[in-house]
Amino acid sequence: MYEKLISESIKAKELSHSPYSKFKVGVALLTKDDKIYLGANVECSSYSLTICAERVAAVKAITDRRKKFKAVAIATNSKEFAFPCGACRQFLSEFSENMDVILVKTKKQYQIYKLQNLFPHTFKLK
Repeated sequence: MYEKLISESIKAKELSHSPYSKFKVGVALLTKDDKIYLGANVECSSYSLTICAERVAAVKAITDRRKKFKAVAIATNSKEFAFPCGACRQFLSEFSENMDVILVKTKKQYQIYKLQNLFPHTFKLK
């Protein structure tokens, strides 16, 4: 079901700019209208200015007027499955609480979660 998205996340990992941590992250974000946006983490020597791959892809989609997401595939160079950080969980939940989050090791090794299960109590302004 998500084969192309998983493959694209693995390709996006090679776009990572991670000279400090060497922790490469690539993301493929699928919108409700089936467009895929890629993202990669971009590090800065002032670590607090680093931006995660998930937010890179989401911002690209949002600025292309797509604000509803179906799924995000996250590939890293870690031997373990890597979950999105809290900031990315909050950011993604602003647009699609029920999206699938696919953690990718290889094209055949992945796990799928619902964002709302990974981040059940989102911050919302009402």
